[in-house]
Amino acid sequence: METYYQPDDLQKFAEIAEGAPELAKKFFEYYQAVFSEGELTEREKSLIALAVAHAVQCPYCIDAYTKSCLEKGSNKAEMTEAIHVATAIRGGASLVHGVQMRNVAGKLSL
Repeated sequence: METYYQPDDLQKFAEIAEGAPELAKKFFEYYQAVFSEGELTEREKSLIALAVAHAVQCPYCIDAYTKSCLEKGSNKAEMTEAIHVATAIRGGASLVHGVQMRNVAGKLSL
């Protein structure tokens, strides 16, 4: 096996219900409700999901939400900008934790 990521595995996602069907049912109902049209459009939700997929580095989600974004009318420029937003937040979150390091280092330094 060259990689753990197998694109075809995304099609097997529903199999996760085996062994815990009630929990899977609840998850998939929730998931469907979250991505239904609401205060945000389905297109906007797909862009958010694509950005989050990059932040959490889920290749299955990246594949799924790239397709979803395109199907819902987003273009590559919008999708790329959404990814940059996620990158900026993730980078900033890492940097702001530097304050914690500086606080601890200040207490421990002689």
